[in-house]
Amino acid sequence: MPSIDGKTIWITGASSGIGEALTYLLDKRNCKLILSSRKEEELQRVKSNCQHQDTTHIVCLDLAAYETMPAIAAHVVSEHGPIDILVNNAGLSQRSLIAETEFEVYKKLMEINYLGTVALTKALLPHFIKNKSGHFVTVTSLMGKFGSPYRSGYCGAKHALHGFFDVLRMEHEKDHIGVTLICPGFVNTNVAKNALTANGASQNEQDMATQNGISAETLAKKMIRAIEKKKFEAYIGGKERFGVYLRLFPKLLHNVVLRSTVR
Repeated sequence: MPSIDGKTIWITGASSGIGEALTYLLDKRNCKLILSSRKEEELQRVKSNCQHQDTTHIVCLDLAAYETMPAIAAHVVSEHGPIDILVNNAGLSQRSLIAETEFEVYKKLMEINYLGTVALTKALLPHFIKNKSGHFVTVTSLMGKFGSPYRSGYCGAKHALHGFFDVLRMEHEKDHIGVTLICPGFVNTNVAKNALTANGASQNEQDMATQNGISAETLAKKMIRAIEKKKFEAYIGGKERFGVYLRLFPKLLHNVVLRSTVR
């Protein structure tokens, strides 16, 4: 099994949560890191906690500004050399009922979770093709495999990521480019607090299910193992991950989800 040690890895959403936890673990593995998010001050804080600050670099980006991705990718490659792995981790969740949710909320979820991620991936793809190597690691969700109340737009965007990256894997296997989809369940981060509500405002409070989820560090450790094994998909979390296997029984899955605590 190939080791991730010493790889050059670009992480989006690195200023908190899963991305921050992953940064610290990869720093200990002597990886050269490019950390991205919209929040430069928070990225600086994360970098200051790294052991190898000389090989940890900050590149701010906003996934909603997807037209800027080609220039940002070109800058990263020019400044930092060949990229081994892009971790598409940044994203935004949702907590609102369909009947109450403004359409602009759906647009924002698609722009950030899907279009921005696709734009950055496409911007880096020629670099991977040229090098005949590279690995796209995209953090989707178990909600990319099945649905749940209060997350309709989030589920739609995450399902879309699965469709895109499955095809990317098929089309570029010949170029020795890997694709791993990481599908977390409940993880104890600020994802629920930052989730969009019906009018686009943040929820600003923690969900009980999210609070009781696995730690970001636990998820990051399992992510690294999945990356090293070059898994196509990894389902990580508590008992909610078994919903993936119930998709063969749609009515059963429907009833199980409705009986579950989802917020």
